[in-house]
Amino acid sequence: MAQSLSQVYVHITFSTKHRANAIDETIENELHSFIAGICNSLKCNAVKVGGYYDHIHILCQLERQTTQSDLLEQIKKRSSKWIKTKGEKYKTFYWQDGYGIFSVNPSEIDKVVTYIENQKTHHSKKTFQSEFRAFLKKYKIEYDERYVWG
Repeated sequence: MAQSLSQVYVHITFSTKHRANAIDETIENELHSFIAGICNSLKCNAVKVGGYYDHIHILCQLERQTTQSDLLEQIKKRSSKWIKTKGEKYKTFYWQDGYGIFSVNPSEIDKVVTYIENQKTHHSKKTFQSEFRAFLKKYKIEYDERYVWG
């Protein structure tokens, strides 16, 4: 086959350092738009970005020449620098070191978009830690609890 074709959707999630409630209403929408812009600039079409006070969710298409680690490095580095320009209370903002990235079946895109849109309701009952553990269980990922929450 002469042409290389790809359509890989990924659901990415990671938290603020120590799960600090650092993403407030002041920057929330602008942060989501900024992260979507980073994805789009890397040709990783952002479908939906959302989250809660202590974490973020990103649904995007992974561009075939962009590695997962390059995408995450750029998202975290650029958004962290941006947040720190938003005022004194954000000067010490950091993301956690790790992340979760999970494949998404194209037939499930709408379901993931709805899930991301409903984060505020979802997290009135569930912490980020329990949500993340559920993802790890769903995708059958073995992990050591001591190293998940950096």
